[in-house]
Amino acid sequence: MSNISQFVKKDDIQAQASLWISKLDRGLSEEEMRELSVWINAHEENHRQLLKMAAFWDNLSVLNELSALFPLDSIPAQQPVRKRRWSIAASMGAVLVAGTLMLTQQSWLPAAMGIAGYQSESYATQVGEFNTFTLSDGSTVVLNTASALTIEFTPQHRKLVLDSGEANFDVAKDPARPFTVQVGESTFTALGTIFNVQKNSETTMELVVTEGRVLVAQGDNSLDDLTHAMSTSVGTTGNATIVSSGQKAKIAPNLRAPILQLPDEAIQKDLAWQQGMIIFEGESLTQALDEVSRYTATEFEIVDPAIADIKIAGFFKAGDIDGLVDSLHSNFNIQATYSTPHTVQLSAAQP
Repeated sequence: MSNISQFVKKDDIQAQASLWISKLDRGLSEEEMRELSVWINAHEENHRQLLKMAAFWDNLSVLNELSALFPLDSIPAQQPVRKRRWSIAASMGAVLVAGTLMLTQQSWLPAAMGIAGYQSESYATQVGEFNTFTLSDGSTVVLNTASALTIEFTPQHRKLVLDSGEANFDVAKDPARPFTVQVGESTFTALGTIFNVQKNSETTMELVVTEGRVLVAQGDNSLDDLTHAMSTSVGTTGNATIVSSGQKAKIAPNLRAPILQLPDEAIQKDLAWQQGMIIFEGESLTQALDEVSRYTATEFEIVDPAIADIKIAGFFKAGDIDGLVDSLHSNFNIQATYSTPHTVQLSAAQP
C-alpha cells in the first residue's frame, strides 16, 4: 500500500493535497490515478483539503483531470451527498465558476453542472412559441414551435437530442469537442457552424446549413468515428454525408441524404420562422395548411376538394389565423367558416 494513506495530521493532509494538485496540473499516470483514488477514499479530511486546494488553483485543467478520474455515472444511487461551496478562476480566460460540489466516496467533482465542460438540461416550447437559449459553451439554440431539446455536454463531446420539432444551432467553435445533434435515427455533427434541423418523424427530417459543414450519419456512431469522418470526409462517403453552407439535405428511411444547393431566397424561406413568418411560394393549400397547423391549436378542414390544390403564395405571420383567413378570402376567393372556436372549414366562396 502507498504510504500516502498514512498521513493523518491536518498539516500533513494539506501538504499532500497540495502535492496532488500539482501532479494533477501536469497530468497523472494511470498508477498515480489509482493512488489518488485510494488517498481520497482513505479519510474524509482528504476530500475537504483536496477541494480546498482546487478552489485556489488557477488552472481549469485540474478540474478536467479530476472529472476524468471520477465520471458522473459512477455516483452511487443511494449514497449520502454533502455539499460544499467553491470557486475557481481559470487562467487566460478570467472565468469565475461558483457552484455546489457533491462529495461522495467515488464521485463528486463533475456533479456541479457547467464545471469542466459539463451541462445537462432540457428545453421545450409550446405550440406557437419561439425561444432562444445560450448554452454553457457559448453556442445558441433557437427552438421553433412545439419543440423539445435535451443537452448532455461532457469535456470530450457536446451532444444534444432533438426530441421533437425544429431548432437552429449557432455552434461555438471548439475543434477538440464535436457538437452532435441526434434526431431520431440520424446524427448531425459539426465543430463550429450554423445549421437548422426539422424533425418530421424518427426517420425523416430536413437539414439546412447556412455556415460551415455538417456531417450527417445514420445509426449510433462512436465519438471517434464522427471526429474522424469530420476531419477526412469530403462529400459523401460510406454511411456519412457532408452537407456544406448553402445546402439542404432531406433524410428519409434507408436513403442517403440527397443534397440540394439552395439560393439565398430559398434559405430565407426555410428559416423565416425565426422572424415569426411563414413563406409560401406555390405550395398547395393542403401543404400550406399543414405548415400553418404547426403554429396553432386551430384545426383546418377543406370541405371543398376543388380548392385543395390551389397554389398559395405570400408571407404570413405564424399563428395569425385571422390574417390567414382574410388573405385566403381576398387573394384566393376561399371562404372560411368556424364550425367551432378552434375549427375552420374552408370552401370556395360563392359568386
